[in-house]
Amino acid sequence: MEYTILILVNATSQWLSMPRTERDTFVETEFRPILQHYSNVCKVRLYDADFTHPGVSDFLIIETSDLQAFGYLMGYLRESKTLAAPYFSVKELVIGVPNNFRGSMAVSDITGQS
Repeated sequence: MEYTILILVNATSQWLSMPRTERDTFVETEFRPILQHYSNVCKVRLYDADFTHPGVSDFLIIETSDLQAFGYLMGYLRESKTLAAPYFSVKELVIGVPNNFRGSMAVSDITGQS
């Protein structure tokens, strides 16, 4: 089964007060290596939202069929300064599956009874 995961985050003052060069270094040396390690099973796209939403500065869309790998990816982000310092706080995490509304969803589909 394919899963799409939406993670809404907000940058903290600790992140925003860092010089841009330090932020860029952190992204290249700690954040991206975590994403790259799981890139074969978790497709991650990053988006800015701070100019359109007061409580969410960024969001990630992750597509995967391996929730265990996603769990490990989140564990590494949680243990890194990304979420531990924290440079970002998770506001919401939503997991969905495509087209799950398909089919009759009648109990008889499962029980075999009419």
